[in-house]
Amino acid sequence: MSLKMKAFKKSIWVYHIACSPCNNCDIEILDLLTPRFDVERFGILLVGSPRHADALLVTGMVNRLTKPRLIEVYLQTPKPRVVFAFGSCGISTGIFAGGYNTEGPIDKVIHEVDPEGIVVYVPGCPPKPEAMIDAIVKALKAL
Repeated sequence: MSLKMKAFKKSIWVYHIACSPCNNCDIEILDLLTPRFDVERFGILLVGSPRHADALLVTGMVNRLTKPRLIEVYLQTPKPRVVFAFGSCGISTGIFAGGYNTEGPIDKVIHEVDPEGIVVYVPGCPPKPEAMIDAIVKALKAL
């Protein structure tokens, strides 16, 4: 059994990072914790420290202020780690593309630090909770 499969055998703990979002994705992520969607039934648990997390949920586009913080949190997360890029802004910088403060989409920033880093895309503006659950479960099965 590979190291990745041993790490994700039981459940996945997730740390949420907001990189200058408009908060629509953040509200949908909070909706995942309600009894209606109840992601804990899949073993997905939101934690308060990146050092306890298996995955990072990143919302918003990365700007000059949030880039060093995202890199720092990414490096604090133990390996093997997965990054979920939520929403149009996280995937392609959305309506902020070409802005003076835009550092790029999440995958570009992560691959600057770790070229082999795993980034999973969850498209939408904002993505629906069903799409988020589907992406997380499929990514875990793929690992």
